[in-house]
Amino acid sequence: MRTGGVVVVGSFNVDHAWTTDALPLPGQTLAGTYRSGPGGKGFNQAVAAARSGARTTFVCALGADMGGQLARALAAADGIDLRDAASDAPTGTAGIFIDAAGRNSIVVGAGANATLAPAHVDAHRDAFAEAAVVLAQLESPVDAVLHALARARAAGALAMLNPAPANAATTPALLAACDVLMPNETEFAALLARHAGMQVDPDEVAALDDATLHAHCRALLPAGTVVVTLGAAGCFVSHAEDALRGDAAAPQRIAAPRVQAVDTTGAGDAFNGALASSLAQRPQAAFAAHMRFAVRYASASVLQAGAAESMPRMRTDAGDEPVLPAT
Repeated sequence: MRTGGVVVVGSFNVDHAWTTDALPLPGQTLAGTYRSGPGGKGFNQAVAAARSGARTTFVCALGADMGGQLARALAAADGIDLRDAASDAPTGTAGIFIDAAGRNSIVVGAGANATLAPAHVDAHRDAFAEAAVVLAQLESPVDAVLHALARARAAGALAMLNPAPANAATTPALLAACDVLMPNETEFAALLARHAGMQVDPDEVAALDDATLHAHCRALLPAGTVVVTLGAAGCFVSHAEDALRGDAAAPQRIAAPRVQAVDTTGAGDAFNGALASSLAQRPQAAFAAHMRFAVRYASASVLQAGAAESMPRMRTDAGDEPVLPAT
């Protein structure tokens, strides 16, 4: 794998978030506090990649509205090379409810994100040609995502897919197009049901023994690497036996440091963006080292409220590891 930048292909949303003591039940009205800020899985991951040190390009679709202006201003502030397609639809939005334990429920209005097309991906071949890693999610149309992963491989970059959200459409061709697949427990269970005919309770994924979890991963993606994020339990990685990516073993777990979470909204995005960033900057390192970096980065992100705003900035004296704020 070569050294280079990160290209993130995905969504930008304006987040509207309410914090309450408990998540609202159907028909229930609760009192809470409100804030608004930038989000969208694609943008969150692009910010994480940029703030953890990688040269980052973000390919997306934006509306001609205040949300689009916000995206351009924030990308510029973080040094992200924004390649946006103009859309007649409004910029994407998300409604987020967060409880006292930091858990969340989210509703997304795709807006302009749903208009991203393969032609727009093709319009930025220069960015793909210079990338070491291309990272995509599924808040954008599947045909555009599949095209981006194919463009990544054609350019010699590592193709990474975060198959989120869990209810997004996936196809065998989409899974086969990625080198590294990165679901959380809910997304992993959904993929197993859809593509391997296996029924697994998402709440029990972290408790599965390594051999069973490794076998499930191999059934899902025989030739690639699967990284299952496990929240506070860290993550699990499963490599194909003939492609260990510098690791000593095909399956292994990486534990997460203990922290008092304030808001877990962007934790998965922090992990994925940081993993892509680390892989792009230090291709000679073993994959487990990149995983440890990403886990620490994601753990630091939950100590602040917000999605994109919560992504930690690497300190210049911190070396390869972000410094966790005091807890």
